Amino acid sequence: MTRICFARHGETDWNIELRMQGHVDIPLNATGLAQAAALGRRFAAGMEAAAIYSSDLLRARQTAQPIAEALGVPVVPLAGLRERSFGRCEGLVIAEILERFPEEGLAMKRRDADHVPQGGESRRQHQERIRACVRELAGCHAEQSLVVVTHGGVLDVVYRIATGLPIEAPRNYPIGNAGINWVRVEGEQWAIESWGEVAHLSE
Repeated sequence: MTRICFARHGETDWNIELRMQGHVDIPLNATGLAQAAALGRRFAAGMEAAAIYSSDLLRARQTAQPIAEALGVPVVPLAGLRERSFGRCEGLVIAEILERFPEEGLAMKRRDADHVPQGGESRRQHQERIRACVRELAGCHAEQSLVVVTHGGVLDVVYRIATGLPIEAPRNYPIGNAGINWVRVEGEQWAIESWGEVAHLSE
């Protein structure tokens, strides 16, 4: 069994604007940097982990760095932990996608599991990428605790795998910027220990 603390990256300007970030390398804004610092303080207060992994995108690496400094371990960047790729829809809000690429916009609104936006990946492809990456990390760290800093779409995948919620079902759970989420992984069995911890952001 491996315990994994999944943390979403801090806020970006595109988060505020509800733009599809995907693989675009957006930095944290001032609020996001403050949230990353708060995560660092939370981990400095008696939390331990054998390793810290991060998406290789800047917003995740910026969030991971204060945690790494608090834990005294280096950040290991992994492309496999990236957000879903939205292809030509990246940088757009949903209204712009519906206007320019209506087929892709409608597929997003109905959460079509197998629709592949031009130049991107489907929800199912993204889910299988994340499942394989987490499985590999757990296999390398049996009986240890890890920190994984990643993206909202990745956390959505993790929650669905752990609870059995179908890809097409609407999201009815929080995935806040710089939130903390603990999950146990044992082979193909994933279980949520806690979800959506954000008290550290107001301390």
